[in-house]
Amino acid sequence: MRKLILLAAMAAISVPTSGAIAQRYDRRDRVEVRKDRQEVRRDRRELRRDRQEVRRDRRDVRQDRRQVRRNRSAYVAPYRNWNYRPVTVGFQLRPDFYGSRYYISDYGAYRLQAPRHRWQRWIRYGDDLLLVNVRTGRVLQVIHYRYW
Repeated sequence: MRKLILLAAMAAISVPTSGAIAQRYDRRDRVEVRKDRQEVRRDRRELRRDRQEVRRDRRDVRQDRRQVRRNRSAYVAPYRNWNYRPVTVGFQLRPDFYGSRYYISDYGAYRLQAPRHRWQRWIRYGDDLLLVNVRTGRVLQVIHYRYW
């Protein structure tokens, strides 16, 4: 009788079969796959946000450039009936052309080097930029079509 009780008790205790073990591994695999998919989705969302941010930054840069262009006023000649004529190094300008109204003070905006001496100034002459010796009025350097 003892043997029957032991057999009944052993039958009541279920030993996992190979099918049950396989099901557990399948569940674990499915859970891992689900986690991996969630990570991929999260990474894709982050990438999408980063791309949107880059687009916004580029748009802001373009808008800033446009704003700078709008803020730059049209060239106003120092006297009436003036017509633009290209100038070269050595040309002597009248003092009206290199007055404080025409100074370029923000060298970085035009990718210019600062003048070497205090009597040299970058000035706007039409759409050109000229480095002028303000003591003599002589043009030291010419950059054509830089002022747009």
